[in-house]
Amino acid sequence: MIALLRLGFLAGLVLLWWIASVQVPRGLFASPLETMEAAGRMLAEDRLGAALSASLKIYATGTLLAAAAGIALGAAMGLWRPFGRTLDIFVYALAATPRVAFIPLIITLLGLGFEAKTLIIFLGAVMPVILNTYTGVLNTDRDLVEMARATGASQGRIFWHIVLPGTLPFLLTGIRLGATIGLINTVVAELYTAVTGLGGLLALYGSRFQMAEYFVVVLTLSLIGVTVTEGLRLAERRLTRWRAAETV
Repeated sequence: MIALLRLGFLAGLVLLWWIASVQVPRGLFASPLETMEAAGRMLAEDRLGAALSASLKIYATGTLLAAAAGIALGAAMGLWRPFGRTLDIFVYALAATPRVAFIPLIITLLGLGFEAKTLIIFLGAVMPVILNTYTGVLNTDRDLVEMARATGASQGRIFWHIVLPGTLPFLLTGIRLGATIGLINTVVAELYTAVTGLGGLLALYGSRFQMAEYFVVVLTLSLIGVTVTEGLRLAERRLTRWRAAETV
């Protein structure tokens, strides 16, 4: 049922897109058919494939590093309260600071290449992971922890069997948010550093008013976002099935 509703909504969006392309002066807005034709040309000439490969490489690297570092730091902050209380104000301050503000410094230190782009993506994606993991650990059922300690359970067993399962929904939400912000920062990184990848194509086609090709890149980015988000949502449902079982 939901799938049919989504298809219907998508069809409505395509219809509105076509109506807009008819109303707007030619050359300022591409129709769905023109966009499909442009996509075919870009795929045949490997313009889209090469840009997609370059963007996915830095996106995956930055996001995976952010997930690993964010989980480790967020868990440490939640498990050792003095450590968490010391760092949380700085973490919140950094989370509220636009990552674009760091780009000139990153370029100065790392140049315009892969490392600089990866760091820009990392800085955007890591904050939701840290904050959600930290919140999840703080919301661990303290009664369960005390019961486990009373039975002689080690700190490691308490973490793996009580803290981690309770934190998992928060953690996965943080990763999903981080992955979304990481994709946005991928485009930002490619626009502000060496103009390559999908961000580079956006800048190129936008400056030339090649709207059909421009829409192809926009739709490609949207497809990446939907694929990653839905994949993580599916993983979250599978990994947290025990919560659904508890409510039955």
